[in-house]
Amino acid sequence: MKLWHTERGSGTPFVLLHPGGVDSRSLDPLVAELESSYLVRTPEQRAHGHTPDVDGPLTFAAMAADTAEFIESTGDAPVHLLGHSDGAIVALHVALTRPDLVRSLVFAGAVCHHEGWLPGVLDGEPPEFFGDSYGEVSPDGRDHWPIVVAKMAAMHETEPALSLDDLRGLHVPTLVVIGDDDEIRFDHARAMYEALPDGEFAVVPRSTHGFPVEKPALFAQLIRDFHAADKGNGFAPLRRGGSEDAQASAADLG
Repeated sequence: MKLWHTERGSGTPFVLLHPGGVDSRSLDPLVAELESSYLVRTPEQRAHGHTPDVDGPLTFAAMAADTAEFIESTGDAPVHLLGHSDGAIVALHVALTRPDLVRSLVFAGAVCHHEGWLPGVLDGEPPEFFGDSYGEVSPDGRDHWPIVVAKMAAMHETEPALSLDDLRGLHVPTLVVIGDDDEIRFDHARAMYEALPDGEFAVVPRSTHGFPVEKPALFAQLIRDFHAADKGNGFAPLRRGGSEDAQASAADLG
């Protein structure tokens, strides 16, 4: 599946994946904060934005395969990879199945297993303006939106279905980020962080599931700090190793 995408800025390649039900425009506030430091590419998944739908169900594995092919097509792999909400789940599948394509992962506002969402947050249908926004750019037209909604609902019934053991096998440096009033169970987010061999964890204060739009400058600074080549482990690390380990990890990102 060839994914439509935007490309802005210059520098280190950085691929950003949008949430479900919306398109790359949802990432514009964050891209505006990052494009002075990175070459930012924002592909749109199948059945989202300018990329058409295809026959069959919508799955995270299929979208991850599309994304892996997109990253390969840029010739820049491995790249820094970020996803928000459903986009983060897609990004996680890419990192697990094709770690050779991923330099680092920012896992924002998402879960590794569908039971990690707070009760009720996926109930009901998306707001009407989601459909109107879809109709503005989709080659399939506004009338196709209910079909996409049904496909997303079916996917969310059983996906994602990854385990903490899956995360324990992920050796890509990973930053888990949530808002302090997000739609994810806090214990689930913390368990994901603790399972990651090379993980970092951030909670954005006074923010919701929409923190990339609510506080894009703060989120961008967290990302830059995560990617910094000279970061250390603090004065009294308990979970991380000594300075040599910190330098090795930073060298992988820098």
